This record gives sequence, structure tokens and C-alpha cells, in this order.
Amino acid sequence: MGRIIAIDYGKKRVGIAVTDPCQIIANSLTTVRSHEVLQFLQNYCLKEKVDLIVVGHPKQMDNTDSESMTYIKPFLTALGRKLPDIPIVMYDERFTSVLAHKAMIEGGAKKKQRQDKAIIDAISATIILQSYMESQRNLNI
Repeated sequence: MGRIIAIDYGKKRVGIAVTDPCQIIANSLTTVRSHEVLQFLQNYCLKEKVDLIVVGHPKQMDNTDSESMTYIKPFLTALGRKLPDIPIVMYDERFTSVLAHKAMIEGGAKKKQRQDKAIIDAISATIILQSYMESQRNLNI
């Protein structure tokens, strides 16, 4: 069994989260610059077995794609070319930034830490991954 990677893709930064090899726990991995993410993922997948990549799907409240999809679509195409043997799924990422802020407050993070967008992106990726894993468990019940 391999890991699942989740990606919170942004114009400047990309938050990345990953499961343990048994796909039980989601953990924040890192935040990388958008122009470096493909190389980072390719290197990571050479070292670790990855079964699936989950990319946050930005949606409006009416369930339509948000404007962010204009730069996420080319990323998805490039990712599919770089890692053709790993399936890619999109998963709704609405409210992940809000939930990340809330988690930081509840975890006692200082104001300066809560303003660090790199930390927020990594936590958002973790929330996307955890939500995806829970949705898959609910399908199997």
C-alpha cells in the first residue's frame, strides 16, 4: 500500500499533505513554490510509493468552478504528464482556509503564525486529505 498525497494549489504556493503508508493518518508535509511543485512531487514519488494524488477543487457556493481553476487546469495537465502512473482526483476544497485558521487558533498558534500563508496552505492540504479519506471510508460503510 502506498501513500496518498493532497495538494492545495495556489498561484504562489502549494500546500502538500501526505498519509502514512497504511493510509490511516493525514499529515502536513510542506509548502513549496508553485513553479517548483512538479519537480518536488516527482522527486517525492521516486522515494515513496504513492497510490493517489488528491488536488483541492476550488468551487463557488453554487457548486461551479472558481476562477482559480484557470491556473489549476494547466497544473493538472502537467502533473498527469509528469506522473502518468498515479491517478489524480479532485476534491472539494471549500472552507479549507477557514478551517485551517480555526485549527491554528484552537491549537494555540500565535497571531504571527496564523498570518503565515505557507502554514495555512499546508494545513489546508491536510484538511483536504483528511476530508477525502473520511469520504472514502463513508462510501465503504
